[in-house]
Amino acid sequence: MRQNLARRAALVDGAIEVLAREGARGLTFRAVDIEAAVPKGTASNYFANRDDLLNQAGGRIYERLTPDEEAMADLVRGPATRERTAELVREVVDRVAAFRTGYLALLELRLEATRRPKLRALLTERVSNDVEANIAVHVASGLPGDPDAIRMIYLATNWLVLERLTLPDVFPPEQAADLITSLVERLIPPDDHG
Repeated sequence: MRQNLARRAALVDGAIEVLAREGARGLTFRAVDIEAAVPKGTASNYFANRDDLLNQAGGRIYERLTPDEEAMADLVRGPATRERTAELVREVVDRVAAFRTGYLALLELRLEATRRPKLRALLTERVSNDVEANIAVHVASGLPGDPDAIRMIYLATNWLVLERLTLPDVFPPEQAADLITSLVERLIPPDDHG
C-alpha cells in the first residue's frame, strides 16, 4: 500500500504528543488518530502494531532534535575556548528543553524499552550514535575537552533537562545556566584564550 509520507510524519508526531501527555499506556491508534486529526483507523493503516508505532516515535524524536547542517556549522563557529563550550552546552540544553513533548515522550519510550527488547535495541543504538556523533563534532571543532568530559557533560545535562521539564522550580533558568558553566569549568581545563 502506498502511503503519504506527510501523513505518516503527522501520525508519528501525534504519537509523540500522546506519549508526552498520556504516557505509554495512553498510546493507542485511536488516540494517535485524534491527535493527528485524521480519520479513525488511519494509524492502523500506517503501522503494523503498537511496537512499530513506538519504534517510529523513537526515531522521529531524534530527527526533530537534530539540528540541520547549517545550524550544526553555526554551533561550532567561534573561539575554541572553555567559555564557548559552556555556551554551546547551554544552547543544546535550551534546544532540547524547547521540544518538551519530545523529551517527555522519550522518557516514556525509555521506560517502555525496559520491557521491549526491540525498542531497547533501537534506542540504545540511537542514543549511542548521538553521543558519539556529538563527541566527534566536539573534537573536530577543536573545542577543549576530551571525550570523557563530553560524556560526563551529556549525563549531567540530561538530568538538568529532566529537572527543567518536570520540576522547573528546583533549578530556575539562571541557576541552571550557572550550573552548566560550573560543570564545564570543572570538567574542562582552562585554555589560553579564556
